[in-house]
Amino acid sequence: MKNTSLILTSILVILTFLLTRQYYLPDEVIHTDKHDDDNHEQEKVFSPELLHEFGIVVETASGGILEEIIELPGEIHIDPDRLAHITPRFDGVVQKVFKQIGDRVKKDDLLAIIESNESLTMYELRSSINGIVIDMHFTKGETVQRPDHYFAVADLSEVWVILSVYQKYLSQIEKGQMVNVLLNSENQILKGQISYISPTLDERTRTATARVIINNTDLKYRPGQFITGQVIVDNSYKNIVVPKTAVETINNQTVIFVVDEHGIEKANVSVGKTNHINVEIISGLTLGQSYVKKGAFVIKAEFEKESFGGGHNH
Repeated sequence: MKNTSLILTSILVILTFLLTRQYYLPDEVIHTDKHDDDNHEQEKVFSPELLHEFGIVVETASGGILEEIIELPGEIHIDPDRLAHITPRFDGVVQKVFKQIGDRVKKDDLLAIIESNESLTMYELRSSINGIVIDMHFTKGETVQRPDHYFAVADLSEVWVILSVYQKYLSQIEKGQMVNVLLNSENQILKGQISYISPTLDERTRTATARVIINNTDLKYRPGQFITGQVIVDNSYKNIVVPKTAVETINNQTVIFVVDEHGIEKANVSVGKTNHINVEIISGLTLGQSYVKKGAFVIKAEFEKESFGGGHNH
C-alpha cells in the first residue's frame, strides 16, 4: 500500500512539473548553459511570442551598399532669381490694396492701385512673377515711395539649401555629390545634389558654402529653416552590413546577438565604416548567419541580468 501511494505521489509531482513548465514556458522557452572560454556564457532561447512582444526582429547577415557621409549644418534660402520686390513706379497715395502677406499670386495679378503725386492719375501695381506674397509695406491711404514701399513675392517651388562646409571637410566635398537633406524636427529625407561650392571662405565663420537646389512644390521647406545635410562622400559595397540597432556594447565589447536552432548568444564583432543608419561588420558575423536586427537592447538586458546574478529569463 505504501509503495502504491509513493508511486502515485511521484507521478503526480512529475505531471505537475511538466504542466507548469508547459504553461510558463510555451514553444520551448528555455535557456541552457553553453560554456565558452570564460565558462560563463549562456545561450538563450526565446519564444516567438516573446520576440513579438518586445519587437525583436531577426535577420540574415548579408552584404550591401554603405554610404559614408559627412553631416553639415545648413539653412533654407530663397533662390534670388525667384524673388521679386515690386515697387511703385511713381510716388503717390495708395488707393486700394488687393493682396496680403501669405496670398498666392500669379504674374500680372493686381496688387494695389496708386494715385500719382505728379499727375494725380491712377496706376496699377501688378505682380511680375508667380509666387506667394512674403512681405509688404503697403497700406491704404499712405503715401508710398521707392524703395521703402514694396511687395515681396517669392516663388518657393524650388529653394536653395546652403550648407556650411568646415575647412577640414573641403577636400572631400565636390560638385555633383548627393546630399540627404533632413529637417531637424523630422526623420524624412529629401535627396539633392551639390550644384555649387563657394571659392572663398566666410571671414567670420571660416567656412565655405555648398548649394543644393531642391524641389519644394509642397512648401514643406521654408526659407530660414535650419536643416542637416548629409553629404555622401563614398558609396561602396561591404561584405556584411547591419543596422545600428543590431549593435550593442557589453563589458566594453562591441557585440551582436546571433541566432541558431539552439537559441541566442552574443558574439564579439569588429566594426568598420559606419553611417547614421548602418554599420560594416569586419569580423564576428558571417554571411547567412541569423542575428537580432532590432530589439538587441532587450536581449542585452537579459544577458546583463545573468552577469549581475539577476535570476532566470523567460
